[in-house]
Formats: sequence, C-alpha cells, structure tokens
Amino acid sequence: MNKTPQDIILKPIVTEKSSQDSAIGKYSFKVDERATKTEIRHAVEKLFNVKVVAVNTVRYDGKVKRQRGIPGTTPSFKKAVVTIATESKDSSYLAKGKKTVKVAAKYKTSIEEFGFGQ
Repeated sequence: MNKTPQDIILKPIVTEKSSQDSAIGKYSFKVDERATKTEIRHAVEKLFNVKVVAVNTVRYDGKVKRQRGIPGTTPSFKKAVVTIATESKDSSYLAKGKKTVKVAAKYKTSIEEFGFGQ
C-alpha cells in the first residue's frame, strides 16, 4: 500500500525549542508510527520542496493519566526532527558557444508553512 506524504506527516510540533531550531534548519513533525526515515525524507521533500539532509526519529509512549480515579493512557506517537539544507547555491554551466548559463537553486532554504513566522 502506497502512503501519500499527507499520511506520513501528520502535523508540525511547535514549541519554544522547535522554533529556535528552525533558525538552523531543524523542523519537528509528528509522523505516522509505522513510517521509516526514508519515507519521512521523501514526504518532507515532496510537501515543502526542500532538500533534506538528515532525519532523526523518537518514539514516545503514552503517559498514564487518571480521570475520576480510573487509570488510562494518552496516545503514543512518533516525532521526527528533519534537518534541511539551508544553503542552496545557484549553479552555472557552459552551454553551446561557450556561453555561461545560470540555473536558479532547485530547493528552498526554509519551510514557511511550518506554523510560525521567522
């Protein structure tokens, strides 16, 4: 079964630490628990048009909570910290007739849709 990028990346995690890390190109997402690092990499690259350098994942178990004396648990989840390339350079090459052709950078250097302004 093929998963779409929207099935893999569930929502961004916006905290003080994640907003500070976004300045250096690290973004935190809540992802599907069965997703692998390569699936997360392809999903982020496809959704946000950025170049992913590294993906780190952490699994969190649900906490035991009580409501009216009855114990229960909060849901467990998986968090992915994605590092993107913040420096994209314009490339140039020689075309026919020894002319230099410049090509704009293919990827963006930040994720503007993350949930807060930079």
